Amino acid sequence: MQDKDRKPVATAYLPTFLPSDMRHVYRQVIGVRRFENTVIARKRQNESTFPLPERRILLVRRPCLRALRRWWFTQVKKVPVPLSAREVREIRSAVERHDTDVFHVYFGSIAAQLLPVLREISCPIIVSFHGADAGVDTQNSAYRAALHEIFTLAELVLARSESLVMRLRELGCPQSKLRLNPTGIPTESFPFEQRTVPPEGGHWRFLQVCRLVEKKGLPVALRAFVEVGKAHPFAEFHIAGDGPLRAELEDLVKELGVADSVKFHGFVDQDHLSKLARESHIFIHPSQMAVDGNREGIPNAMLEAMSTGLPVVATRHGGIPEAVTSGKSGFLVDEGDIEAVVEALLALMTDAALYRQCSRGAHTVIERRFATSGAIEVLESCYEEAIEIAKRR
Repeated sequence: MQDKDRKPVATAYLPTFLPSDMRHVYRQVIGVRRFENTVIARKRQNESTFPLPERRILLVRRPCLRALRRWWFTQVKKVPVPLSAREVREIRSAVERHDTDVFHVYFGSIAAQLLPVLREISCPIIVSFHGADAGVDTQNSAYRAALHEIFTLAELVLARSESLVMRLRELGCPQSKLRLNPTGIPTESFPFEQRTVPPEGGHWRFLQVCRLVEKKGLPVALRAFVEVGKAHPFAEFHIAGDGPLRAELEDLVKELGVADSVKFHGFVDQDHLSKLARESHIFIHPSQMAVDGNREGIPNAMLEAMSTGLPVVATRHGGIPEAVTSGKSGFLVDEGDIEAVVEALLALMTDAALYRQCSRGAHTVIERRFATSGAIEVLESCYEEAIEIAKRR
């Protein structure tokens, strides 16, 4: 007989727990209260940043000769590295040992690799999509077939934005299985900061926080900054994050002649990020569709900045319009439109009343729609719903 006082167990699966830019996932893992949340992973990173009691994490042994296996599959066969038979057995066994009531796989692309496990476990399955996993490789027939099997096996499919819900529906996920699960922002860690508009000729500080990848539109932001700098020579642009385009972007900064005004901070922790947001005036995020189909859900760093009262200048891309409204919490422009970014920045910089309105409006949006408590409530409700669906089935 099941113990009535026992909390049901939600087991999360991620290959690595956790990369530096996965703070939003960590908040979900540790945030639930009605469930005992446990983790299965193949590797652990950043333990001091993302602590989790040892009893709640199970690391699966990685296969021998994994470097050779990776070379064989990625360089010779040109396909993602599949799980080994031993890994499949160990993950399936770990799900059982955790006494799992619902199995939550983060990212659709990871669920595709995990299909040999998902076919065999008996507990209800939830898969959450975050953006790139509904864009990159979706023209690949094998990945599309994997997605359709995921949509069949999962009780529920979660998406971070309404635009992502629509995209998953286009990819074949039944509407009856789709649930919106926005990122939760701990507003207490990113409190509202009433900023003072710098006087004419003062030091404006712009901020962008992201991985340095194509979809973040950093060249657009930098070129817009150059134009704004002609009227505001003391302006600064702070970029927090790292990624494969860093060297290329640093070269672009030198080419544009703004190396003294642009600072690359690399990845920063939550306290440093909060400090950067408090000291800045406007958040820039001109996202764009990448060549490989990579797209945004709703950028977490943008929501965190908005919580502190930073107005946003961003693009009509992915889920961004679900958080930013022109004239109320910032401005939205078309992808790649440098001139429109410049106009939006100057509009905020030259109208103190508009700036204050957008600052307060940005914070209000986060309080009402993206606070952690509401997001965790949605997630726990999805867990409970998945369990009930499985029982009825």
